Amino acid sequence: MNHYQRIITDFKRRMGYDTLDPRAALFDMDGTLYDSMPGHAGAWMKMCRDNGLEASPEDFFMAEGRTGADTIEMLFMRSYGHSATPADVERLYAMKSANFRALPPVDVMPGAPVAVKACMDAGMATVLVTGSGQTSLIERLAEDYPGAFALKVCSRDVSRGKPHPEPYLRAMEMAGVEPWQAVVVENAPLGVRSGVAAGVFTLGVVTGPMPAEVLKEAGAEIVFASMPECATAMPELLRAMAGKE
Repeated sequence: MNHYQRIITDFKRRMGYDTLDPRAALFDMDGTLYDSMPGHAGAWMKMCRDNGLEASPEDFFMAEGRTGADTIEMLFMRSYGHSATPADVERLYAMKSANFRALPPVDVMPGAPVAVKACMDAGMATVLVTGSGQTSLIERLAEDYPGAFALKVCSRDVSRGKPHPEPYLRAMEMAGVEPWQAVVVENAPLGVRSGVAAGVFTLGVVTGPMPAEVLKEAGAEIVFASMPECATAMPELLRAMAGKE
């Protein structure tokens, strides 16, 4: 029994699943498919400075996966002790989005296209699951990941964002699969918690400043040190999940 099989066996026992049959790969976007988190953190920080909101760049790496509205709510509660109004949310998220669009285009995350292709080659549906409403990146998916993400769950598609399981439950509904038929790929603790809460075998990938321990503590079954490492391991992992190794 190889390393992955032991982890898979433990996961199935813990979840009460008789088998795993990976048919859908559910991918986060920022920090997973694109190396966009430094730009997002900078865009949020500029918006905060311009509006007198208390924040640090680390806040936005830790809050990655939240919807924009949830992030603004967090900032308001910290700075003012009360909730943001819908008008506040609309105005401030528009400012943050404009700040992000003004930055140079971000790069595709190294290794991510290989990881996505490995899932597609295994006959799996690939679904985007993001807390972002940043259309400048979402619109690039067809060019950067051709044929991969016809199915998308974005911030406007859910009422409760990560770490609530709703985004991943919605993605599985779209793909027509059950939790034991999916795998989640995430780079942030809130996203990992969302996948775990949805009952899915969840992979954590270190692509930024957060250490592997943070993703493991959030519940990731396996944590990879980089997206290229995840991409290299993906074919073997999927075969092991399907009981073929």
